Amino acid sequence: MAIPRFDLTDLDTYRDGFPHAVFTALRREAPAYWHAPTRHTPGGVGFWVVSRHADVLAIQLDPQRFSSDRAPGGPPGGTMIADQPGSGSFLNMMDDPRHRRIRNLVSKGFTPRVIGGLEADLRRRTRAILGALPPSGACDFVVDIARQLPLQAICQLLGIPQGDRDLLCDWMDRGLESDAGLMMNREYGSKLSQYGVRLIAERREKRGDDLLSILLDAEMPEEAEPRLTDVELTFFFTLLFTAGSETTRKAIAGGMKALVENPAQLARLRAQPELLGSAIEEMVRWSTPSVYKRRTATCDLELHGENIRAGEKVVFYEMSANRDEQVFAEPFVFDVARAPNPHLGFGQGVHYCIGANLARLEMWVMFEELFARFARFEISGPVTWTRENRLLGLKHLPMRLTRR
Repeated sequence: MAIPRFDLTDLDTYRDGFPHAVFTALRREAPAYWHAPTRHTPGGVGFWVVSRHADVLAIQLDPQRFSSDRAPGGPPGGTMIADQPGSGSFLNMMDDPRHRRIRNLVSKGFTPRVIGGLEADLRRRTRAILGALPPSGACDFVVDIARQLPLQAICQLLGIPQGDRDLLCDWMDRGLESDAGLMMNREYGSKLSQYGVRLIAERREKRGDDLLSILLDAEMPEEAEPRLTDVELTFFFTLLFTAGSETTRKAIAGGMKALVENPAQLARLRAQPELLGSAIEEMVRWSTPSVYKRRTATCDLELHGENIRAGEKVVFYEMSANRDEQVFAEPFVFDVARAPNPHLGFGQGVHYCIGANLARLEMWVMFEELFARFARFEISGPVTWTRENRLLGLKHLPMRLTRR
């Protein structure tokens, strides 16, 4: 199989969704592929592309050789193709032991007890969201439904006034779709960070029952700096707001599109509601909102006969891993009862998604309420995708929902 010409740093490559044909060829022909720099590549520096499930999993489970921050003595790296000056301060761009200690603090806001206690509130919010649709049921499913519940939930957790949520989400979306990306976008990334700075200052003056307040008081006695700095808190705010509102939105929207396009699977799920748990896992596999992660090699190593040098960027694609023919039977078939389903949509290892159970609960509540309220779902117009190569998903999904 010939590998099609491609540039994974050109955002136009993703205008119609993920380039599955490219990665199907890479998995078969070049599972460790050197992506030479192009005019779109950040910093003009090439990187290794890793596409098979086994290799992606192995890298996730080997933080010693594959750093989320940087190579020893090297410049800041991070988990995006573009080097991030803030690597080492973002939770997802830290290595142990500091990563483990901070993660343990943050985890206090995501315990099973805390998440379980949110269900009633999430269901109330979901019913309000669906109840606000017009009598015709016409909507943009992404904007009017999929975006709303995760956004309201993460604002509640962070203590963000609900009246600010749409403005913050608009800043995030515009930053993500810019050529620079959210973290490097001077206008929208800065606006979101500055909002976080103001919110943290308010919490220093008056604590609440939100996650930021918990972190302000948390201590790590074994660290030289036992409390999180304002910079780390601001990075944490930006990271959690983005991950908490963006990825689940894309999973809900991608899951709905998959169900509508596979009516037999939708009918089966309606007839067997006990399959909702496995269906949610399949939606996450199918949509894989976080398409890739980057690591930096900390030492020279070999992968599939290719020599990777210390300091080089290694980019693994979870979306490709989740379509690996060697792991998933008929990977391009959407199956609500798929078992086993060892998808990597939430990652693995030390950086396993800290909000995975919250995302699952949001999806569970949303689809239960959708099925209870509506008898028919249909796509009513052109579907568009985000112009993004990291957090890829649907931007607009025009639909008509017919009430029971």
